[in-house]
Amino acid sequence: MKPENFWTTTVFMPDDKNLTPLPESVDVAVIGGGFTGLSAARTLAKRGTKVAVLEAETMGWGASCRNGGMTLTGLKIPMQTAIKNYGKEIARELFQCSLDSVDTVEQIVQEEKIDCGFARTGHLLAANKPKHFDALKEEVDFMAREFNHKVHLVAPAEMRSEIGADIYPGALVDEVSAGLNPAQFVAGLARAAQTSGAILCAKARVAQIEKKGAGFFIQTERGALKANSVIVATSGYTGSVTKNLQKKIIPIGSFIIATEKLSADLAHELSPKNRMIFDYKHFLNYFRLWDNRMIFGGRAAFFPENENTIAQSGEILRREMIQIYPQLRAAKVEYVWGGTLDFALDQMTHVGEMDGLHYSLGYAGHGVAMGTHLGMKLAEGMLSGNLKEIPFAKVKFPAVPLYNGAPWFLPLAGAWHKILDWVE
Repeated sequence: MKPENFWTTTVFMPDDKNLTPLPESVDVAVIGGGFTGLSAARTLAKRGTKVAVLEAETMGWGASCRNGGMTLTGLKIPMQTAIKNYGKEIARELFQCSLDSVDTVEQIVQEEKIDCGFARTGHLLAANKPKHFDALKEEVDFMAREFNHKVHLVAPAEMRSEIGADIYPGALVDEVSAGLNPAQFVAGLARAAQTSGAILCAKARVAQIEKKGAGFFIQTERGALKANSVIVATSGYTGSVTKNLQKKIIPIGSFIIATEKLSADLAHELSPKNRMIFDYKHFLNYFRLWDNRMIFGGRAAFFPENENTIAQSGEILRREMIQIYPQLRAAKVEYVWGGTLDFALDQMTHVGEMDGLHYSLGYAGHGVAMGTHLGMKLAEGMLSGNLKEIPFAKVKFPAVPLYNGAPWFLPLAGAWHKILDWVE
């Protein structure tokens, strides 16, 4: 396995080689050049706002290029939990936002002519145990009744029409979800923001943000600039520069392998409808096809990516993949990489303003669609002066007890999730 992100081999990022000089001042400085930051910058620039995107590495370097490319409906938490925690009205607004987020990605892809393979092939939630399938039966009625959203079951006898594996006793399908190449999409989003007038500044890691009068003074490793407003769009890479936000975000590693190109017949056997597939486990697996390669990811380790966790996770994921698909035992795994997700304590996304800084954080693995959509909505809310129109701005952003930004508890959390899977 080559420790390299497969997606990034398919694209060139804007501002990768010839770095754009930092402007002296802007209306809005966006920290983070991923889906959220670039979507916000595109929206602001189209409205005539002078905006600069400050990215520590290259555009899309973080989670935006390191995910499975799944553009999903729904939230990380079950919608039953959303109703319990926030009431039916807000829960329905939150779910509608998830549907709108997939539409937003599709609209941007069409408007900006981004060649990223966007396709609404739907997602498949696979039951690991018969009792999981029983729960999915209830889910169909619940989603229709409470959210007027249609999903359907795949009975055990019909599973081969959806997946070339016999390990799962049934599944649920949502046809609204989509898939894409995340690196191609984020590169297209970056070009769209740049064409609209946004200034993209790669290799401009922010070292300090200081409140100065009605605005901010921002020091980066490539110089300084002034900004009237700041958007923090750093997700799982949120650091000590925005300490109060860092203390609310837990960075969790997620890892992916990519096989060699498979034969067309084998690829079709593995996933006849090219769904975005994930299972019911706490230590879940998620996988899909791209260009006849199996892209297979999961929470092989909770720690963020480094040389050791990537190598270890590659072997774990290969074993998981072969357990599901024995026919891939002889397939060569060519790439393995990791990324860092951003989890809030309540596993919810949060939008708002803290210490004068605007933010959208906590995607918990749903950032492809939600990050793109909420970047746009955050920008619109800043321009209108009304963030409360965004459903996620109505949800309290909880503190993480005994946490100062260093996730000492991740081994305990990982062990607990493994125990839950074992018990189930």
